[in-house]
Amino acid sequence: MESPRRRMTARALRDWLESGQIAIYFGAGLIALMLFVTFLQVSLAELGQAFARLRFLAALLAVNFIAVPLLVAVLIPFAPDDALIRLGVLLVLLCPCIDYVVTFAHLGRADARLLLASTPALLIVQMLLLPLYLHVFLGADALRLVQAGPFLHAFLWLIIILLAFAIMVQFRTKRSVIGQRVSAMLGLLPIPTTALVLFIVIAAVFRSSVPRPTMRCV
Repeated sequence: MESPRRRMTARALRDWLESGQIAIYFGAGLIALMLFVTFLQVSLAELGQAFARLRFLAALLAVNFIAVPLLVAVLIPFAPDDALIRLGVLLVLLCPCIDYVVTFAHLGRADARLLLASTPALLIVQMLLLPLYLHVFLGADALRLVQAGPFLHAFLWLIIILLAFAIMVQFRTKRSVIGQRVSAMLGLLPIPTTALVLFIVIAAVFRSSVPRPTMRCV
């Protein structure tokens, strides 16, 4: 039988999604734009080069999907004993924003272009392994808080279709000067859109953490 605490957690999650659905839709559209302009920067030659560098790709996948989950397994017991909070912690730790990783790699003078070319593989493996990791760390709460439908929907529309559309746009823009100019302009958007997404996330967290004033009748 489901405990009252779990019913309250599920109800709180549903109320939060319903009250913030406009912001969620706007954020999803902005994230789609961010991913599209990021995929647009990945040329087919660089994508092939990334998959040909087997040692680099193996090290990248091992760190992200073996070392990091082991670290999360050590840290997650120290998180609050609330399934919803732990879900948020797991999403942040297991699915870090790859755009930020590429930016930090560029600032650290690493091979940011090769890392950028590997982003489709990282995103695909993230979406495939995340349900498994959530089930391991949350148990039965994972099935209650997270459904497979939204994951499959996001995987299809935010990764597969956007990546295919970006590749198609690359083919089209190479055939005309105007297309190349448009592609160059879109190439300026990854950093601003990433910064805007980060700003919206921080603003949403700040807004939810500020106590609302109460009215008193005299």
